[in-house]
Amino acid sequence: MRIYGNRLLTTLPGQLTRPTSAKVREALFNIWQGSIIECCWLDLCAGNGSMGAEALCRGAKEVIGIETYGKACKVIKQNWQKFARKNQNFKVIKGDVLKMLKTLEGQQFNHIYFDPPYTSKLYQPVLEAIITHKLLRKDGEIAVEHNPKLWQSMAINELKIRQEKYYGNNAITFYVSQ
Repeated sequence: MRIYGNRLLTTLPGQLTRPTSAKVREALFNIWQGSIIECCWLDLCAGNGSMGAEALCRGAKEVIGIETYGKACKVIKQNWQKFARKNQNFKVIKGDVLKMLKTLEGQQFNHIYFDPPYTSKLYQPVLEAIITHKLLRKDGEIAVEHNPKLWQSMAINELKIRQEKYYGNNAITFYVSQ
């Protein structure tokens, strides 16, 4: 797998970490292109870390990833070490995304990328936890990747849908603060 600047990313074999497709990744970074430099980025259900690695390559100031699978966390850390510059910080947190969000209370992020397993029951509780723990900056945005055939838009207090984009069997719903 390659990311921005034709950089090679280490990945785990199989689909356990469900890497975001190049098409979806490129589309997201085109949408957010003017706001990545110096941003604080949160990558939830980080998989192989491709989204956080891309954010680092494009100038994010800080990238934090949460992933439950231990082997994936090691790969994410290795990948991010390859791409981070001296003025960039990153951290990989191993654990359940809902439990680990509590540990970030007090930090705020410009961009939050959330890509859980499509059939998981994480969508609503994680979006609510982001609000409860005040993790999204007022001018920030959350991108939620999902399967449009399985997705039902969610009404979350303090969040509104800004836009939805469809890419075949994948879609991204963008939420902003109300």
